[in-house]
Amino acid sequence: MRSTKELFDAVSGELHKIFIGQEELVSMTLVALFSGGHVLIESLPGMGKTLFVRSLGRVLGCRFGRIQFTADLMPSDITGAPLLDMRTQEFRFRPGPVFTQLLLADEINRAPAKTHAALLEIMQEYRVTVDGETHPIERPFLVLATQNPIESEGTYALPEAQLDRFMFKVVVDYPSEQEEEQILELHSRQIDVNRHLESQLQTITSPAEILHIMAANVEVHVAPELVKYINHIVRQTRAWPSFHLGASPRAGLALMQGARTLAAFRGRDYATPDDVVDIAVPALRHRVIMTAEAEVEGLNVDDELRQLLRSIEVPRGAARGAPTA
Repeated sequence: MRSTKELFDAVSGELHKIFIGQEELVSMTLVALFSGGHVLIESLPGMGKTLFVRSLGRVLGCRFGRIQFTADLMPSDITGAPLLDMRTQEFRFRPGPVFTQLLLADEINRAPAKTHAALLEIMQEYRVTVDGETHPIERPFLVLATQNPIESEGTYALPEAQLDRFMFKVVVDYPSEQEEEQILELHSRQIDVNRHLESQLQTITSPAEILHIMAANVEVHVAPELVKYINHIVRQTRAWPSFHLGASPRAGLALMQGARTLAAFRGRDYATPDDVVDIAVPALRHRVIMTAEAEVEGLNVDDELRQLLRSIEVPRGAARGAPTA
């Protein structure tokens, strides 16, 4: 069985044959997948999100699905519903599009709150319950939900309690000039996408191997000093003057699980403060709320989080649990 680092390097190498740039999106999505989490993506249209998820499904050997969220989308449209079988005169459950392994929930903030709630319950419980009958979702299961940061008309903002269900929030910005030139060269030939993915990308793993590595990553060591460091970061968000609302204990769990996975991706069986710092902004930016004064002053949540991280002393000897001097 391959190590986590070998698999991560192989998956990243395959994805970059098709998907150019956006390193944070690639790395945080893989960390979330191997940690059992989900990702919220804030992105303008046309940034390649669908191509990314389809490429990821091809490389990982996982099924891919996409739901376009709209104002009239009902919970049963994503979960499925019982349908009458005319031949047997019995109701049979027809699975909805949520029964997949990699799900792109496009423009999730365009659907009403009850539809959000249905999806977020599935993300947490990994099952669908209809008419008292439970239908499990096959693991691994990763939701990539997108929202447009510009258009607010006809949208329903996700409440803080629902945002907290996402392990990371990734902000996808425009590519660099060099990356955009590569995109134009690679994807301007009007080649059928399915054929292009099949010819360019190899399936290099399977759901079974992903689940095996997820289980193995639980053994990555987190020293007591590092646990205290993570706890200090989360608690400091609640006292930071620019934040009206700080992060919940779930943020600390995301940092712990993410640091373990990132350490394994880097070939280590122990997590370090660097692993925590590298995932802290994506793990916290959607879990804190700026004060009205900070927004008026034009302060940026990412900059404030980085300043907060710099204000906290990094523990020495936190790598393997060695006692601090």
